[in-house]
Amino acid sequence: MSAVPWPPGLRLEPLAKTHRRKDFDCGQPLVNDWLRSRALQHQTKRLSSTKALIDDRQRVVGFYTLATGQVDFSDLPAELVKKLPHRLLPVAILAWLGLHKSWQRQGLGARLLAQALADCHTAGQLFPFVAIILDCVDAAAKSFYESYDFTELPGRPYRLFLSATQLEAMFNS
Repeated sequence: MSAVPWPPGLRLEPLAKTHRRKDFDCGQPLVNDWLRSRALQHQTKRLSSTKALIDDRQRVVGFYTLATGQVDFSDLPAELVKKLPHRLLPVAILAWLGLHKSWQRQGLGARLLAQALADCHTAGQLFPFVAIILDCVDAAAKSFYESYDFTELPGRPYRLFLSATQLEAMFNS
């Protein structure tokens, strides 16, 4: 299920009704609300896929949500789209990523991101995309993602991207 090793007592699995979500608190109300009230609904409707990092008591410790989408070629940097058709282009979307406050600053956020990128890489072998796109909830989140080579989209300081070429290089090095 997971390419990333997790500490003992934690496991990553698709979000399920049995997972205790109501006590999840990452310090970001929008992220908390997504997990508590909409993530499972969107997954059931096949709009997105959420993986939850679960402890032995079925509590959600962390999670990430992936989806697919399209962006207009003009929304992406010129160097990324210079040889691509002038139309909507396929992208992977890292829609949400959260880690409970009591588990922060232990490297688990980086592991969740690494697993999300591994899932994108695997999916990209079957359903190609030009980039992974994400929207940051604040400056701290932006700084976190930038430390993993995500870059601002032109004119959108809190929308970041990682090109499929960069993703491929990460997994081939």
